[in-house]
Amino acid sequence: MLKLVRFLFNSLLFGVLFLMTFSCTSKESAPLDHLVFRYNEHKNIGSLDPAFSKDLADIWATNQLFNGLVQMDDELNVKPSIAKHWSITDSAKTYTFTLRDDVFFHKHELFGTKTSLSNQDSTRLVTASDFEYSFNRLRNKAIASPGSWVLNKVEDFSAINDSTFQIKLKQAFPAFLGLLTMKYCSVVPKEIVEHYGNDFRSHPIGTGPFKFKRWEENLKLVFRRNNNYFETDSLNQQLPYLEAVAITFLPDKQSEFLQFAQGNIDFVSGLDGSYKDEILTTVGQLKSNYTADVNMIRGPYLNTEYLAFFMESEVSTIQSLKLRKAINVGFDRNKMMMYLRNGIGIPANGGFIPKGLPGFDATIGFNYQPDLAKQLVSEFKAETGIKNPEITLTTTSNYLSFCEFIQRELQKTGLMVSIDVIPPSSLKDAKANGQVDFFRASWIADYPDAENYLSLYYSKNFAPNGPNYTHFKNDAFDDMYEAAYLETDYNKRIELYTKMDSLLMASAPVVPMFYDEVVRFTRKNVTGLGINATNLLELKSVKKSELKN
Repeated sequence: MLKLVRFLFNSLLFGVLFLMTFSCTSKESAPLDHLVFRYNEHKNIGSLDPAFSKDLADIWATNQLFNGLVQMDDELNVKPSIAKHWSITDSAKTYTFTLRDDVFFHKHELFGTKTSLSNQDSTRLVTASDFEYSFNRLRNKAIASPGSWVLNKVEDFSAINDSTFQIKLKQAFPAFLGLLTMKYCSVVPKEIVEHYGNDFRSHPIGTGPFKFKRWEENLKLVFRRNNNYFETDSLNQQLPYLEAVAITFLPDKQSEFLQFAQGNIDFVSGLDGSYKDEILTTVGQLKSNYTADVNMIRGPYLNTEYLAFFMESEVSTIQSLKLRKAINVGFDRNKMMMYLRNGIGIPANGGFIPKGLPGFDATIGFNYQPDLAKQLVSEFKAETGIKNPEITLTTTSNYLSFCEFIQRELQKTGLMVSIDVIPPSSLKDAKANGQVDFFRASWIADYPDAENYLSLYYSKNFAPNGPNYTHFKNDAFDDMYEAAYLETDYNKRIELYTKMDSLLMASAPVVPMFYDEVVRFTRKNVTGLGINATNLLELKSVKKSELKN
């Protein structure tokens, strides 16, 4: 009888998912709509394999499916996950993790009867050897994971026994636990991964609060509740509360917002130019016609939005320090944020390290100085004999308005800017391979330590093998970057971070535009959706109440 009830419930729920997610045209709520959390991913999802969770869209999805040793809470504190506790010894170079004994992989027929659960025959317990396999896979050059770099500081790792996993570092690294919270470091089951090979990307099996159900790429993606999930809330109630997560893939943000306004999706993240004036006042407040149905959550975001120069370019305007500085002082960041972001975000007058992270210094960056910008451009013309200097800025359509604003401002200085708009995937490949001279980019913190931002300018991290897309190289910077690894005194390490950022700004390989803020809009019946400075989407504690007619 119990199986029959469960079958009927599942059938009904699947019908709800199909109705509510895949044909979002009706405002009428289905009976179980409050058990399904719906959101849109306009950038699409490249892979559900955590070893390839590089972009935010992929990270949001894999965060529902996978767990690692540790996790980060909304205050950016590292907390236990599959590891219930750990010790740090050997001058902060050896980390020993003790695993929980109640974490099981999502059900799959390949597990067979290898389980300690008497009423299940298709799952098994996670052991330390699973982490050993997962970390070896991350390191495997044949896999070519973009996250392999997270283990660069690791000397060795091993399963001491089923419940003990140990990691030894080459040298002390204060941010290491934060690094382990990244989805790259999730545990995966060897037998499933090896069975599917490359197709594990679309047949994911993890330990997370939700399990994979169905994916029609660029159309729809469904996760279902993991009834064996190990985490509970403060009242010892099992998580998650929702029965399903349903993701659509409308390609443009305006359509996404329209679906949200009509009540067809539950959540919108970020502020797009297509709807910012519709929902927010000029000072960043929710407009009165939305206050009855919508909640706005706003907070700091460890994300620096910037323009970058490819320092190995042979183009004279790129090679000129004067022109790079002229661009930095040639536009008004405050005006840009007011007109284009309705006051959401912080003008980047400091360095590359965003406000909110230790190491940030508001005095080391650039402010709007139009007369200085004109002078620097004039000096460039006189020195080079180039009467009409030009530069091409490559961007994506989502940031065209920012680039056009900067274009108009810089033309007043005598520098002509052409804008080349290309798809996100094309820009991603081009900047990784040094094929664009001047481009828009952003860097979202992988872990809350300024070292993560400064790694973009360490010479051994040249793209495509690392995140140094500018190919900036400076021996003094490299020396300080390496010294920061060895510095165990917190204040001295932060001082090194600030010095590096100051040196970076003096060389001006980048033009910081603004430090972002997380802005989330949810329907009033959604609760438990927090906010954090890394903009991680955490759905295990989300609840939806039934809408009243």
